[in-house]
Amino acid sequence: MNLESKLPNVGTTIFTVMSQLAAEQQAINLGQGFPDFNPDPRLLNMVSEAMAAGHNQYPPMPGILALREEIAAKVHRLYGASYDPLTEITVTSGATEALMASIQAFVKTGDEVVVIEPFYDLYLPAIELAGGVPVVVPMQAPDASHSTYRVDWQRVRDAISPAARMLMLNFPHNPTGIAMSEADLDALEGIVRDTGIMLLADEVYEHIIFDGRSHQSVARRELLAAHSVVISSFGKTYHTTGWKIGYCCAPQALTAEIRKVHQFMVFTVPSPMQYALARYMQDPAPYLGLADFYQAKRDRLHAGLATTRFQPLPSEGTFFLLARYDAISKLPEAEFARWLTLEHGVAVIPVSAFYRQPDAAASNHQIVRFCFAKQDATLDEAIARLAKA
Repeated sequence: MNLESKLPNVGTTIFTVMSQLAAEQQAINLGQGFPDFNPDPRLLNMVSEAMAAGHNQYPPMPGILALREEIAAKVHRLYGASYDPLTEITVTSGATEALMASIQAFVKTGDEVVVIEPFYDLYLPAIELAGGVPVVVPMQAPDASHSTYRVDWQRVRDAISPAARMLMLNFPHNPTGIAMSEADLDALEGIVRDTGIMLLADEVYEHIIFDGRSHQSVARRELLAAHSVVISSFGKTYHTTGWKIGYCCAPQALTAEIRKVHQFMVFTVPSPMQYALARYMQDPAPYLGLADFYQAKRDRLHAGLATTRFQPLPSEGTFFLLARYDAISKLPEAEFARWLTLEHGVAVIPVSAFYRQPDAAASNHQIVRFCFAKQDATLDEAIARLAKA
């Protein structure tokens, strides 16, 4: 058989590679982004109770109404946006499926999709599967004058041609940890007003934002919300990444197209988890307290790394922290991540893995990503090992 791959440039992801290497070496895995602790026992009990109550068959295609109503209430409470739970909110198989369904719904062959680099590894393959053409706009990397990555919005605007269909956003940003400000929303409003482009906003870390900041969702601005699909994740919010449940909010006309793809991609997502989440969301304390919970872990890791030869960079949000290693090694990032796992028993992710050309010199800034969604004892042991590097 003459098989021609639709994704010839896609292989095993760096997350799988580093996690497998960590397992083989019995290393501490601060690479892949998932907690090493359980969710709230109350939530687990609610799932069991939903199963016992008979919620084990197909739920409605867009998600159970009670959960969509809770999502609508939360979004309105936090961002002032009003989404109709009947026609403008869809529960998805994780944020991954929400992203994939949205791209498949709107991107046609030859359409350009503007992507800000570094970017999560799903974005380019999803665009290419839809027949789209990625247009990559690099962030400005940290330098002597700036301790974080920055987005040049004028450069983003210049990348939007008449063929551009969509601009993909991810804030708080994985892997860099930067968050949007009101000035960023102002810049986006200008771009949308000038071009009419659709925004696909990956906001899965919306509740993990630090130092008293408020998450600047595109849903906060009427113009932006009218042009946006806004995506979030219960996995990130409630420490349930293995459940793979997320959602997207969008105007009715956009939601109708997303649901056309969603119903044939997965149709719906597990019933008992939906019923449990609908009950659990009635108490806002878990998501309102999430930032403080993770800020303590960020500060623990940051302070620990500061005692080593790593140079930790500021993290404004997400459960990731970047650190320079140029005082330790001149290796490219992927080689350094492998060396660190083999020699010191701590697995990390090279930031270059989030670039279109990971091996290029322009993609390597001698920076690696640490995940601090771990138990304190795990972080402390990792810091002790890293101090020997």
